[in-house]
Amino acid sequence: MSSETFESDDLGVTEDFLCRAYARMRIGSGTPEASHARIHRDSTASVSVDELDLNFDMSYSVTPLGRICLCVVHEGTVRDHAFHGVRDDFGPGDVVLFAPPDLPYAGRICSARYNITMLDPGLLDQVAATAGRALGEPVRLTRHRPPSAAAAAFLKKTIVHLRDDILGDPDVAAQPLVVAAGQQLLAASVLAAFPNTASTDPTAQDRTDAHSATLRRAVAYIDDHADQPLTVAEVAAAAHVTIRTLQYAFRRHLDTTPLTYLRRARLAHAHRDLLNASPQGGATVGGIAARWGFPHPGRFAALYRSVYGTSPSRTLRT
Repeated sequence: MSSETFESDDLGVTEDFLCRAYARMRIGSGTPEASHARIHRDSTASVSVDELDLNFDMSYSVTPLGRICLCVVHEGTVRDHAFHGVRDDFGPGDVVLFAPPDLPYAGRICSARYNITMLDPGLLDQVAATAGRALGEPVRLTRHRPPSAAAAAFLKKTIVHLRDDILGDPDVAAQPLVVAAGQQLLAASVLAAFPNTASTDPTAQDRTDAHSATLRRAVAYIDDHADQPLTVAEVAAAAHVTIRTLQYAFRRHLDTTPLTYLRRARLAHAHRDLLNASPQGGATVGGIAARWGFPHPGRFAALYRSVYGTSPSRTLRT
């Protein structure tokens, strides 16, 4: 994980930074008397979360990013934003897909403060129930705006959680399980927020393959690898089935999802570590929770109490 902050009043310097941070682009200023830009970025190999503050009107023309690019406007406006078949304006509170990964786009930022979150398109395939409408075809988002305010709000909440609770906290960001879980949550939230080409309806073959032996292979793999970053795609491959079959097997036999089962497995490991650790040895609830992929102490405590009937701090002290 890396963090950097850029700040400049020089339009040429800002353009050079944006080209390195995003893709080759040309920018211009509609307000020559002002050109101050400030950008803070937290990033992993697959995800970046940027907060941008521009006090001027900036036009932009950008080559394809190769990544899914989401924009959340805090203040100001984005006007005349256009890519193939789309032209739109965005204002405070809007959350949008700037453009598909393979298309260029252009528009104007008007004295705005906004968030840009980018993710590797492959993350969608790691959590989606199918690889698209045809074998090997990646999942694609089919609209640039969420269809409802609730869908947009859910995605914004996920972005804020990833920005503030995970990537924005160096101690939490150093935990591989937490980062991997955060990235998968973001991908799942994007699929929940935008219409897309993935399908969750099981086929006849899925129903045939979702037998108890499939579940046993998947559960064994999760239990043996709970200390490692895991994706649904990796578990499905280990069980020798498709993602959709895997999800249907968990739903049919355990009435849950693979990721929920993984979360429970990690909670069990955290419980074991709390039982075996000693406060006198420097162990803390927060440290153990983060090690097993639970970055928020309050949420971890609530989940722990719901399963074990006591607080994690009490378990650590006994």
